[in-house]
Amino acid sequence: MAGNGPGMLYVTMQPREGPLSSLDQFHEWYNNEHGPTRLRLPQIFTNGLRYRATDGQQPHFLAVYDVTSMTHLETPTYTDLRANRSPREAATIGQVDVDRKFFDLVATQQSPLFAPIEQLTDAEAEGLVLISVEVSLKPGVAGAEEAVTKWYKEEHIPMLSKIPGWLRSRVFRTPSVIEGATGEVRIATLHEYAKENGLEGPEHKAAMSTPWRDDVFAKYIAHKNRRTYELFYVFGPAPRELDALSRLPQSAAFSTSDGQISTTPGEKDAAVDAFVTTADGLTIPYRLEGNPFLKAPTVAFCNSLLTSMRMWDPLIAIIKAERPDLRILRYDTRGRHDVPSPPIPANLDMLSDDLATLLSALRIPKLNALIGVSMGGATTLKFALKYPELLDKFVACDFNVASSDANTAAWKDRIAVAEGPDGGIRKLASQTVERWFHPHTMTEKKDVASWMTEMVAANSVQGFRYSCQALWNYNMRDEMKGVKVPGLLVVGDGDGKGALVKAMDGFRGSLGPSGTELKIVPQAGHLPMSESPREFWDAVAGFLCFK
Repeated sequence: MAGNGPGMLYVTMQPREGPLSSLDQFHEWYNNEHGPTRLRLPQIFTNGLRYRATDGQQPHFLAVYDVTSMTHLETPTYTDLRANRSPREAATIGQVDVDRKFFDLVATQQSPLFAPIEQLTDAEAEGLVLISVEVSLKPGVAGAEEAVTKWYKEEHIPMLSKIPGWLRSRVFRTPSVIEGATGEVRIATLHEYAKENGLEGPEHKAAMSTPWRDDVFAKYIAHKNRRTYELFYVFGPAPRELDALSRLPQSAAFSTSDGQISTTPGEKDAAVDAFVTTADGLTIPYRLEGNPFLKAPTVAFCNSLLTSMRMWDPLIAIIKAERPDLRILRYDTRGRHDVPSPPIPANLDMLSDDLATLLSALRIPKLNALIGVSMGGATTLKFALKYPELLDKFVACDFNVASSDANTAAWKDRIAVAEGPDGGIRKLASQTVERWFHPHTMTEKKDVASWMTEMVAANSVQGFRYSCQALWNYNMRDEMKGVKVPGLLVVGDGDGKGALVKAMDGFRGSLGPSGTELKIVPQAGHLPMSESPREFWDAVAGFLCFK
Protein backbone atom coordinates (compact mmCIF):
# COMPACT_ATOMS: atom_id res chain seq x y z
CA MET A 1 0.00 0.00 0.00
CA ALA A 2 1.21 3.50 -0.77
CA GLY A 3 2.22 5.73 2.09
CA ASN A 4 1.82 9.48 2.32
CA GLY A 5 3.34 9.87 -1.11
CA PRO A 6 2.25 11.00 -4.57
CA GLY A 7 -1.02 10.08 -6.15
CA MET A 8 -3.84 11.37 -8.29
CA LEU A 9 -7.18 13.13 -8.10
CA TYR A 10 -9.35 11.33 -10.65
CA VAL A 11 -12.70 12.92 -11.51
CA THR A 12 -15.32 11.73 -13.99
CA MET A 13 -18.12 14.11 -14.99
CA GLN A 14 -21.35 13.91 -16.91
CA PRO A 15 -23.44 17.08 -17.39
CA ARG A 16 -27.12 16.29 -16.91
CA GLU A 17 -29.85 17.06 -19.40
CA GLY A 18 -31.76 20.14 -18.34
CA PRO A 19 -30.82 23.47 -16.74
CA LEU A 20 -27.17 23.50 -17.84
CA SER A 21 -27.68 25.43 -21.06
CA SER A 22 -24.85 23.91 -23.05
CA LEU A 23 -21.59 22.03 -23.01
CA ASP A 24 -19.95 25.37 -23.77
CA GLN A 25 -21.10 26.63 -20.40
CA PHE A 26 -19.71 23.52 -18.73
CA HIS A 27 -16.35 23.75 -20.51
CA GLU A 28 -15.98 27.50 -19.97
CA TRP A 29 -16.54 27.10 -16.23
CA TYR A 30 -14.17 24.18 -15.95
CA ASN A 31 -11.41 25.66 -18.10
CA ASN A 32 -11.54 29.25 -16.84
CA GLU A 33 -12.45 28.81 -13.20
CA HIS A 34 -12.22 25.32 -11.76
CA GLY A 35 -9.03 23.92 -13.28
CA PRO A 36 -6.78 27.01 -13.15
CA THR A 37 -7.67 27.53 -9.48
CA ARG A 38 -6.07 24.18 -8.71
CA LEU A 39 -3.07 24.72 -10.96
CA ARG A 40 -2.30 27.86 -8.96
CA LEU A 41 -1.27 25.44 -6.21
CA PRO A 42 1.89 23.91 -7.71
CA GLN A 43 2.93 22.58 -4.32
CA ILE A 44 -0.10 20.25 -4.59
CA PHE A 45 -0.92 19.75 -8.28
CA THR A 46 1.78 19.27 -10.92
CA ASN A 47 -0.72 19.20 -13.79
CA GLY A 48 -4.37 19.12 -14.78
CA LEU A 49 -5.56 17.17 -17.82
CA ARG A 50 -8.97 16.80 -19.42
CA TYR A 51 -10.02 13.80 -21.48
CA ARG A 52 -13.14 12.88 -23.45
CA ALA A 53 -14.37 9.33 -23.79
CA THR A 54 -13.87 7.52 -27.09
CA ASP A 55 -15.72 4.35 -26.13
CA GLY A 56 -19.25 5.77 -26.30
CA GLN A 57 -19.83 5.23 -22.58
CA GLN A 58 -20.80 7.70 -19.90
CA PRO A 59 -19.45 9.64 -18.08
CA HIS A 60 -18.11 11.41 -21.15
CA PHE A 61 -15.48 13.53 -19.40
CA LEU A 62 -12.50 12.77 -17.19
CA ALA A 63 -10.11 15.14 -15.41
CA VAL A 64 -6.93 13.92 -13.75
CA TYR A 65 -4.54 15.86 -11.53
CA ASP A 66 -1.20 14.47 -10.41
CA VAL A 67 -0.71 15.22 -6.71
CA THR A 68 2.72 15.69 -5.13
CA SER A 69 1.61 14.17 -1.80
CA MET A 70 -1.86 12.90 -1.08
CA THR A 71 -1.75 14.37 2.42
CA HIS A 72 -1.98 17.82 0.81
CA LEU A 73 -5.59 17.02 -0.08
CA GLU A 74 -6.43 17.05 3.64
CA THR A 75 -5.04 20.55 4.22
CA PRO A 76 -7.10 23.77 4.26
CA THR A 77 -5.19 24.97 1.19
CA TYR A 78 -7.12 22.39 -0.81
CA THR A 79 -10.26 21.77 1.27
CA ASP A 80 -11.03 25.50 1.37
CA LEU A 81 -11.32 25.48 -2.43
CA ARG A 82 -14.32 23.21 -2.13
CA ALA A 83 -15.74 24.93 0.93
CA ASN A 84 -15.57 28.39 -0.66
CA ARG A 85 -16.93 27.71 -4.12
CA SER A 86 -18.20 30.63 -6.13
CA PRO A 87 -21.98 30.74 -6.62
CA ARG A 88 -21.45 29.84 -10.28
CA GLU A 89 -19.31 26.84 -9.41
CA ALA A 90 -21.82 25.62 -6.84
CA ALA A 91 -24.67 25.97 -9.34
CA THR A 92 -22.74 24.22 -12.10
CA ILE A 93 -21.59 21.34 -9.90
CA GLY A 94 -25.25 20.85 -8.96
CA GLN A 95 -26.01 20.12 -12.63
CA VAL A 96 -23.20 17.65 -13.22
CA ASP A 97 -22.84 14.07 -12.03
CA VAL A 98 -19.39 14.02 -10.48
CA ASP A 99 -17.41 11.05 -9.18
CA ARG A 100 -14.18 11.99 -7.40
CA LYS A 101 -11.60 9.36 -6.53
CA PHE A 102 -8.29 9.55 -4.72
CA PHE A 103 -5.59 7.22 -6.06
CA ASP A 104 -2.29 6.39 -4.34
CA LEU A 105 0.58 5.80 -6.74
CA VAL A 106 2.05 2.31 -6.46
CA ALA A 107 4.34 1.91 -9.48
CA THR A 108 5.37 3.61 -12.73
CA GLN A 109 7.00 2.32 -15.92
CA GLN A 110 7.61 4.60 -18.89
CA SER A 111 9.11 4.69 -22.34
CA PRO A 112 12.30 6.68 -23.07
CA LEU A 113 10.03 8.68 -25.41
CA PHE A 114 7.69 9.70 -22.60
CA ALA A 115 7.50 13.39 -21.67
CA PRO A 116 5.18 14.83 -19.00
CA ILE A 117 2.10 16.12 -20.78
CA GLU A 118 2.28 19.49 -19.06
CA GLN A 119 5.66 20.00 -20.77
CA LEU A 120 4.20 19.40 -24.23
CA THR A 121 2.58 22.04 -26.39
CA ASP A 122 -1.17 21.83 -26.92
CA ALA A 123 -0.58 20.57 -30.46
CA GLU A 124 1.71 17.81 -29.18
CA ALA A 125 -0.62 16.82 -26.35
CA GLU A 126 -4.00 16.91 -28.09
CA GLY A 127 -5.31 13.46 -28.94
CA LEU A 128 -2.99 11.44 -26.72
CA VAL A 129 -4.70 8.22 -25.73
CA LEU A 130 -5.45 7.10 -22.18
CA ILE A 131 -6.65 3.62 -21.24
CA SER A 132 -8.06 3.52 -17.71
CA VAL A 133 -8.64 0.13 -16.11
CA GLU A 134 -10.08 -0.47 -12.64
CA VAL A 135 -10.27 -3.94 -11.14
CA SER A 136 -12.11 -4.81 -7.94
CA LEU A 137 -10.52 -7.47 -5.78
CA LYS A 138 -12.40 -10.47 -4.50
CA PRO A 139 -13.25 -9.88 -0.85
CA GLY A 140 -11.52 -11.98 1.77
CA VAL A 141 -8.83 -13.38 -0.51
CA ALA A 142 -5.51 -13.07 1.27
CA GLY A 143 -2.72 -11.42 -0.70
CA ALA A 144 -4.96 -10.34 -3.57
CA GLU A 145 -3.67 -6.76 -3.77
CA GLU A 146 -0.03 -7.85 -3.70
CA ALA A 147 -0.60 -10.59 -6.29
CA VAL A 148 -2.40 -8.31 -8.76
CA THR A 149 0.17 -5.55 -8.35
CA LYS A 150 3.03 -8.02 -8.88
CA TRP A 151 1.46 -9.28 -12.12
CA TYR A 152 1.03 -5.74 -13.43
CA LYS A 153 4.60 -4.77 -12.61
CA GLU A 154 6.38 -7.94 -13.69
CA GLU A 155 4.42 -9.18 -16.70
CA HIS A 156 1.51 -7.12 -17.94
CA ILE A 157 3.10 -3.67 -18.18
CA PRO A 158 6.39 -5.00 -19.63
CA MET A 159 4.31 -6.68 -22.35
CA LEU A 160 2.25 -3.51 -22.94
CA SER A 161 5.51 -1.60 -23.33
CA LYS A 162 6.12 -3.50 -26.58
CA ILE A 163 2.99 -1.99 -28.17
CA PRO A 164 3.96 0.68 -30.73
CA GLY A 165 3.17 4.12 -29.31
CA TRP A 166 3.17 3.04 -25.65
CA LEU A 167 4.39 5.89 -23.44
CA ARG A 168 3.71 5.13 -19.80
CA SER A 169 1.78 2.87 -17.43
CA ARG A 170 1.06 3.58 -13.79
CA VAL A 171 -0.44 1.42 -11.07
CA PHE A 172 -2.60 3.02 -8.38
CA ARG A 173 -4.72 1.74 -5.54
CA THR A 174 -7.88 3.10 -4.00
CA PRO A 175 -9.23 3.97 -1.50
CA SER A 176 -6.33 6.25 -0.75
CA VAL A 177 -4.64 6.16 2.62
CA ILE A 178 -6.14 9.59 3.28
CA GLU A 179 -9.62 8.04 3.10
CA GLY A 180 -8.89 5.20 5.49
CA ALA A 181 -9.29 1.48 4.90
CA THR A 182 -13.06 1.36 4.39
CA GLY A 183 -14.61 0.03 1.20
CA GLU A 184 -13.39 -2.51 -1.31
CA VAL A 185 -9.86 -2.23 -2.57
CA ARG A 186 -9.49 -1.49 -6.27
CA ILE A 187 -6.41 -1.40 -8.40
CA ALA A 188 -6.43 1.27 -11.11
CA THR A 189 -3.98 1.33 -13.98
CA LEU A 190 -3.58 4.21 -16.40
CA HIS A 191 -1.87 3.46 -19.70
CA GLU A 192 -0.82 6.31 -21.99
CA TYR A 193 -0.23 6.03 -25.73
CA ALA A 194 0.70 8.25 -28.63
CA LYS A 195 -2.05 9.29 -31.04
CA GLU A 196 -0.77 6.74 -33.53
CA ASN A 197 -0.33 3.45 -31.73
CA GLY A 198 -0.58 -0.32 -31.94
CA LEU A 199 -3.57 -0.86 -29.68
CA GLU A 200 -5.53 -3.96 -30.75
CA GLY A 201 -2.44 -5.12 -32.64
CA PRO A 202 -0.52 -8.36 -32.06
CA GLU A 203 1.55 -7.03 -29.14
CA HIS A 204 -1.59 -5.84 -27.39
CA LYS A 205 -3.41 -9.13 -27.95
CA ALA A 206 -0.42 -11.06 -26.61
CA ALA A 207 -0.46 -9.01 -23.40
CA MET A 208 -4.14 -9.80 -22.89
CA SER A 209 -3.77 -13.58 -23.06
CA THR A 210 -1.18 -15.27 -20.84
CA PRO A 211 -1.40 -18.06 -18.25
CA TRP A 212 -0.36 -15.68 -15.48
CA ARG A 213 -3.09 -13.21 -16.45
CA ASP A 214 -5.72 -15.95 -16.53
CA ASP A 215 -4.61 -17.14 -13.09
CA VAL A 216 -4.72 -13.64 -11.59
CA PHE A 217 -8.21 -12.95 -12.92
CA ALA A 218 -9.51 -16.31 -11.78
CA LYS A 219 -8.17 -16.04 -8.24
CA TYR A 220 -8.21 -12.39 -7.31
CA ILE A 221 -10.29 -10.12 -9.55
CA ALA A 222 -14.04 -9.75 -9.04
CA HIS A 223 -14.77 -7.09 -11.65
CA LYS A 224 -12.98 -5.11 -14.38
CA ASN A 225 -13.96 -1.76 -15.86
CA ARG A 226 -12.03 -0.45 -18.87
CA ARG A 227 -12.44 3.02 -20.37
CA THR A 228 -10.73 4.69 -23.34
CA TYR A 229 -10.16 8.43 -23.63
CA GLU A 230 -8.37 11.05 -25.71
CA LEU A 231 -6.77 14.18 -24.29
CA PHE A 232 -8.38 17.47 -25.32
CA TYR A 233 -7.30 20.14 -22.83
CA VAL A 234 -4.31 20.85 -20.57
CA PHE A 235 -4.66 23.30 -17.71
CA GLY A 236 -2.24 25.99 -16.71
CA PRO A 237 -2.64 28.36 -13.77
CA ALA A 238 -3.98 31.09 -16.08
CA PRO A 239 -7.52 30.98 -17.56
CA ARG A 240 -7.43 31.00 -21.38
CA GLU A 241 -10.67 29.47 -22.67
CA LEU A 242 -12.02 31.80 -25.35
CA ASP A 243 -13.55 29.23 -27.67
CA ALA A 244 -16.48 28.14 -25.49
CA LEU A 245 -16.77 31.68 -24.14
CA SER A 246 -17.28 33.06 -27.65
CA ARG A 247 -20.44 30.95 -28.04
CA LEU A 248 -22.07 32.00 -24.78
CA PRO A 249 -24.60 34.84 -24.29
CA GLN A 250 -23.70 38.02 -22.43
CA SER A 251 -25.67 36.74 -19.46
CA ALA A 252 -22.95 34.12 -18.94
CA ALA A 253 -20.35 36.75 -17.96
CA PHE A 254 -18.51 35.84 -14.77
CA SER A 255 -16.43 37.64 -12.15
CA THR A 256 -14.83 36.39 -8.97
CA SER A 257 -15.77 38.12 -5.73
CA ASP A 258 -12.35 39.80 -5.53
CA GLY A 259 -12.58 41.00 -9.14
CA GLN A 260 -9.26 39.43 -10.11
CA ILE A 261 -10.84 37.17 -12.73
CA SER A 262 -13.66 38.04 -15.10
CA THR A 263 -14.93 36.80 -18.43
CA THR A 264 -16.72 38.56 -21.27
CA PRO A 265 -18.76 36.23 -23.53
CA GLY A 266 -19.74 36.83 -27.12
CA GLU A 267 -18.69 35.96 -30.64
CA LYS A 268 -16.72 39.17 -31.18
CA ASP A 269 -16.14 40.26 -27.60
CA ALA A 270 -14.90 37.10 -25.87
CA ALA A 271 -12.20 38.04 -23.38
CA VAL A 272 -10.63 36.73 -20.21
CA ASP A 273 -9.26 39.13 -17.62
CA ALA A 274 -7.21 37.35 -14.99
CA PHE A 275 -3.76 37.25 -13.41
CA VAL A 276 -0.57 35.27 -12.96
CA THR A 277 1.82 35.25 -10.03
CA THR A 278 5.52 35.80 -10.61
CA ALA A 279 8.35 33.89 -8.93
CA ASP A 280 8.70 36.68 -6.35
CA GLY A 281 4.99 36.70 -5.55
CA LEU A 282 3.84 39.70 -7.57
CA THR A 283 0.42 39.63 -9.21
CA ILE A 284 0.45 40.49 -12.92
CA PRO A 285 -3.01 41.14 -14.46
CA TYR A 286 -3.57 40.25 -18.11
CA ARG A 287 -6.29 40.31 -20.78
CA LEU A 288 -6.67 37.66 -23.49
CA GLU A 289 -9.05 38.34 -26.40
CA GLY A 290 -9.42 38.26 -30.16
CA ASN A 291 -9.51 35.04 -32.16
CA PRO A 292 -10.89 32.37 -29.79
CA PHE A 293 -9.12 29.48 -31.52
CA LEU A 294 -6.53 28.02 -29.14
CA LYS A 295 -3.97 27.73 -31.93
CA ALA A 296 -4.52 31.22 -33.38
CA PRO A 297 -1.39 33.32 -33.87
CA THR A 298 -0.86 35.40 -30.74
CA VAL A 299 0.40 38.98 -30.55
CA ALA A 300 1.34 40.40 -27.14
CA PHE A 301 1.68 44.01 -26.05
CA CYS A 302 4.01 45.44 -23.41
CA ASN A 303 3.02 48.85 -22.07
CA SER A 304 5.18 51.77 -20.99
CA LEU A 305 6.06 52.77 -17.47
CA LEU A 306 3.16 54.54 -15.65
CA THR A 307 0.50 53.29 -18.10
CA SER A 308 -1.70 50.22 -17.99
CA MET A 309 -2.58 47.63 -20.59
CA ARG A 310 -5.52 49.88 -21.52
CA MET A 311 -3.13 52.24 -23.33
CA TRP A 312 -3.45 49.82 -26.28
CA ASP A 313 -7.26 50.14 -26.49
CA PRO A 314 -7.40 52.35 -29.62
CA LEU A 315 -4.92 50.17 -31.51
CA ILE A 316 -6.51 46.89 -30.47
CA ALA A 317 -9.90 48.08 -31.69
CA ILE A 318 -8.34 48.48 -35.14
CA ILE A 319 -6.52 45.14 -35.01
CA LYS A 320 -9.63 43.22 -33.97
CA ALA A 321 -11.52 44.72 -36.90
CA GLU A 322 -8.80 44.20 -39.51
CA ARG A 323 -7.06 41.08 -38.24
CA PRO A 324 -9.70 38.80 -36.71
CA ASP A 325 -7.24 35.93 -37.18
CA LEU A 326 -5.11 37.18 -34.28
CA ARG A 327 -5.34 36.30 -30.62
CA ILE A 328 -4.35 39.31 -28.50
CA LEU A 329 -2.56 39.28 -25.14
CA ARG A 330 -1.77 42.31 -23.04
CA TYR A 331 -0.79 42.73 -19.41
CA ASP A 332 0.12 45.31 -16.80
CA THR A 333 3.87 45.50 -16.43
CA ARG A 334 5.57 45.25 -13.05
CA GLY A 335 5.06 48.38 -10.97
CA ARG A 336 1.64 49.35 -12.27
CA HIS A 337 -0.13 48.17 -9.13
CA ASP A 338 2.43 47.15 -6.54
CA VAL A 339 5.89 45.77 -5.84
CA PRO A 340 7.08 42.50 -4.34
CA SER A 341 7.57 42.20 -0.61
CA PRO A 342 10.23 43.12 0.32
CA PRO A 343 10.42 45.79 -2.41
CA ILE A 344 13.06 45.10 -5.04
CA PRO A 345 14.01 47.49 -7.85
CA ALA A 346 13.00 46.17 -11.25
CA ASN A 347 15.40 45.48 -14.08
CA LEU A 348 14.93 44.45 -17.71
CA ASP A 349 15.71 40.81 -16.97
CA MET A 350 12.92 40.77 -14.39
CA LEU A 351 10.48 42.39 -16.80
CA SER A 352 11.35 39.84 -19.50
CA ASP A 353 10.95 36.99 -17.03
CA ASP A 354 7.49 38.29 -16.11
CA LEU A 355 6.37 37.88 -19.71
CA ALA A 356 7.91 34.41 -19.93
CA THR A 357 6.01 33.46 -16.77
CA LEU A 358 2.77 34.73 -18.31
CA LEU A 359 3.29 32.76 -21.53
CA SER A 360 4.06 29.60 -19.58
CA ALA A 361 0.95 30.00 -17.42
CA LEU A 362 -1.17 30.48 -20.55
CA ARG A 363 0.59 27.58 -22.31
CA ILE A 364 1.55 29.82 -25.24
CA PRO A 365 4.60 28.10 -26.73
CA LYS A 366 5.60 31.00 -28.94
CA LEU A 367 4.40 34.52 -29.66
CA ASN A 368 3.97 35.44 -33.29
CA ALA A 369 4.85 38.99 -32.34
CA LEU A 370 5.58 41.19 -29.33
CA ILE A 371 4.99 44.95 -29.48
CA GLY A 372 6.33 47.18 -26.73
CA VAL A 373 6.78 50.89 -26.17
CA SER A 374 9.14 52.96 -23.98
CA MET A 375 10.10 50.74 -21.03
CA GLY A 376 7.99 48.13 -22.84
CA GLY A 377 10.14 48.68 -25.94
CA ALA A 378 13.31 48.01 -23.95
CA THR A 379 11.62 44.98 -22.40
CA THR A 380 10.66 43.76 -25.87
CA LEU A 381 14.25 43.88 -27.09
CA LYS A 382 15.50 42.22 -23.91
CA PHE A 383 12.86 39.50 -24.28
CA ALA A 384 13.94 38.87 -27.89
CA LEU A 385 17.53 38.56 -26.71
CA LYS A 386 16.80 36.36 -23.69
CA TYR A 387 13.96 34.20 -25.01
CA PRO A 388 14.35 33.99 -28.82
CA GLU A 389 12.69 30.57 -28.82
CA LEU A 390 9.46 32.18 -27.55
CA LEU A 391 9.17 34.81 -30.26
CA ASP A 392 8.83 35.03 -34.05
CA LYS A 393 9.22 38.80 -34.45
CA PHE A 394 9.02 42.02 -32.47
CA VAL A 395 8.22 45.72 -32.76
CA ALA A 396 10.09 47.95 -30.31
CA CYS A 397 8.87 51.53 -30.07
CA ASP A 398 10.07 54.84 -28.62
CA PHE A 399 12.91 53.59 -26.44
CA ASN A 400 16.67 53.67 -26.18
CA VAL A 401 19.05 50.72 -26.05
CA ALA A 402 21.04 52.18 -23.17
CA SER A 403 20.39 54.46 -20.21
CA SER A 404 22.30 57.63 -19.40
CA ASP A 405 23.26 59.46 -16.23
CA ALA A 406 20.97 62.32 -17.24
CA ASN A 407 17.99 59.99 -17.59
CA THR A 408 18.71 58.38 -14.24
CA ALA A 409 18.78 61.80 -12.60
CA ALA A 410 15.50 62.69 -14.33
CA TRP A 411 13.83 59.54 -12.98
CA LYS A 412 14.93 60.40 -9.45
CA ASP A 413 13.46 63.87 -9.84
CA ARG A 414 10.17 62.33 -11.02
CA ILE A 415 10.07 60.03 -8.01
CA ALA A 416 10.39 63.12 -5.82
CA VAL A 417 7.44 64.72 -7.61
CA ALA A 418 5.28 61.57 -7.29
CA GLU A 419 6.03 61.31 -3.58
CA GLY A 420 5.83 65.06 -2.92
CA PRO A 421 3.09 66.87 -1.01
CA ASP A 422 2.17 69.33 -3.77
CA GLY A 423 0.12 67.17 -6.09
CA GLY A 424 2.12 63.96 -6.00
CA ILE A 425 1.37 61.38 -8.68
CA ARG A 426 -1.32 63.54 -10.27
CA LYS A 427 1.13 66.38 -10.74
CA LEU A 428 3.59 63.92 -12.25
CA ALA A 429 0.83 62.61 -14.54
CA SER A 430 0.15 66.07 -16.00
CA GLN A 431 3.85 66.76 -16.48
CA THR A 432 4.44 63.34 -18.02
CA VAL A 433 1.63 63.45 -20.58
CA GLU A 434 2.62 66.95 -21.65
CA ARG A 435 6.20 65.74 -22.12
CA TRP A 436 5.13 62.55 -23.91
CA PHE A 437 2.51 63.80 -26.32
CA HIS A 438 2.90 65.66 -29.58
CA PRO A 439 1.63 69.30 -29.50
CA HIS A 440 -1.01 68.24 -32.06
CA THR A 441 -2.35 65.67 -29.60
CA MET A 442 -2.41 68.14 -26.73
CA THR A 443 -4.40 70.70 -28.71
CA GLU A 444 -6.50 68.65 -31.15
CA LYS A 445 -7.04 65.43 -29.17
CA LYS A 446 -7.64 66.70 -25.66
CA ASP A 447 -9.79 63.71 -24.80
CA VAL A 448 -6.80 61.44 -25.51
CA ALA A 449 -4.55 63.58 -23.33
CA SER A 450 -7.12 63.56 -20.52
CA TRP A 451 -7.56 59.78 -20.80
CA MET A 452 -3.81 59.21 -20.57
CA THR A 453 -3.40 61.64 -17.67
CA GLU A 454 -5.98 59.75 -15.63
CA MET A 455 -4.26 56.47 -16.49
CA VAL A 456 -0.86 57.72 -15.32
CA ALA A 457 -2.33 59.25 -12.15
CA ALA A 458 -3.77 55.86 -11.16
CA ASN A 459 -0.34 54.23 -11.01
CA SER A 460 0.96 52.94 -7.69
CA VAL A 461 3.48 55.46 -6.36
CA GLN A 462 5.58 52.75 -4.75
CA GLY A 463 5.31 50.70 -7.92
CA PHE A 464 6.64 53.64 -9.93
CA ARG A 465 9.53 54.17 -7.50
CA TYR A 466 10.78 50.62 -7.91
CA SER A 467 9.85 49.86 -11.52
CA CYS A 468 11.40 52.99 -13.02
CA GLN A 469 14.77 51.78 -11.76
CA ALA A 470 14.73 49.28 -14.63
CA LEU A 471 15.61 52.30 -16.79
CA TRP A 472 18.49 53.58 -14.65
CA ASN A 473 21.42 51.36 -15.50
CA TYR A 474 21.15 49.22 -18.60
CA ASN A 475 23.04 48.89 -21.85
CA MET A 476 22.07 46.60 -24.72
CA ARG A 477 24.29 48.19 -27.38
CA ASP A 478 26.61 45.21 -27.75
CA GLU A 479 24.04 42.58 -26.93
CA MET A 480 21.56 43.79 -29.54
CA LYS A 481 23.99 42.94 -32.34
CA GLY A 482 23.36 39.26 -31.70
CA VAL A 483 19.56 39.32 -31.69
CA LYS A 484 18.23 36.41 -33.75
CA VAL A 485 14.58 37.47 -33.94
CA PRO A 486 13.45 39.80 -36.76
CA GLY A 487 12.55 43.22 -35.42
CA LEU A 488 11.08 46.54 -36.47
CA LEU A 489 11.66 49.89 -34.77
CA VAL A 490 8.94 52.55 -34.58
CA VAL A 491 8.98 56.07 -33.15
CA GLY A 492 6.70 59.10 -33.04
CA ASP A 493 8.11 61.98 -35.04
CA GLY A 494 7.75 64.37 -32.11
CA ASP A 495 9.13 62.13 -29.36
CA GLY A 496 11.61 64.23 -27.38
CA LYS A 497 11.04 66.96 -29.96
CA GLY A 498 12.65 64.67 -32.52
CA ALA A 499 15.61 63.63 -30.37
CA LEU A 500 14.46 60.02 -30.07
CA VAL A 501 14.02 59.75 -33.83
CA LYS A 502 17.68 60.64 -34.19
CA ALA A 503 18.73 58.25 -31.41
CA MET A 504 16.81 55.27 -32.80
CA ASP A 505 18.03 55.98 -36.32
CA GLY A 506 21.51 55.89 -34.87
CA PHE A 507 21.25 52.38 -33.42
CA ARG A 508 18.89 50.67 -35.89
CA GLY A 509 21.84 49.53 -38.02
CA SER A 510 23.23 47.57 -35.06
CA LEU A 511 20.09 45.50 -34.45
CA GLY A 512 20.96 41.97 -35.49
CA PRO A 513 23.40 41.04 -38.23
CA SER A 514 22.08 43.49 -40.83
CA GLY A 515 20.16 46.17 -38.93
CA THR A 516 16.48 46.92 -39.31
CA GLU A 517 14.03 49.50 -40.55
CA LEU A 518 12.83 52.48 -38.52
CA LYS A 519 9.24 53.60 -39.12
CA ILE A 520 8.29 57.15 -38.09
CA VAL A 521 4.69 57.92 -37.13
CA PRO A 522 3.65 61.49 -38.01
CA GLN A 523 2.06 63.88 -35.49
CA ALA A 524 2.79 61.55 -32.61
CA GLY A 525 5.02 61.68 -29.58
CA HIS A 526 6.12 59.04 -27.10
CA LEU A 527 3.03 56.80 -27.40
CA PRO A 528 2.16 56.83 -31.12
CA MET A 529 -0.16 53.81 -30.79
CA SER A 530 -2.30 55.79 -28.32
CA GLU A 531 -2.01 59.19 -30.01
CA SER A 532 -2.30 58.12 -33.65
CA PRO A 533 -3.44 54.48 -33.66
CA ARG A 534 -4.39 54.35 -37.34
CA GLU A 535 -1.07 55.78 -38.47
CA PHE A 536 0.78 53.45 -36.13
CA TRP A 537 -1.10 50.44 -37.48
CA ASP A 538 -0.32 51.49 -41.05
CA ALA A 539 3.36 51.53 -40.07
CA VAL A 540 3.46 48.03 -38.59
CA ALA A 541 0.69 46.09 -40.39
CA GLY A 542 2.90 44.86 -43.22
CA PHE A 543 5.55 43.61 -40.79
CA LEU A 544 2.92 41.67 -38.84
CA CYS A 545 1.80 39.50 -41.74
CA PHE A 546 1.80 35.85 -40.65
CA LYS A 547 1.61 32.72 -42.72
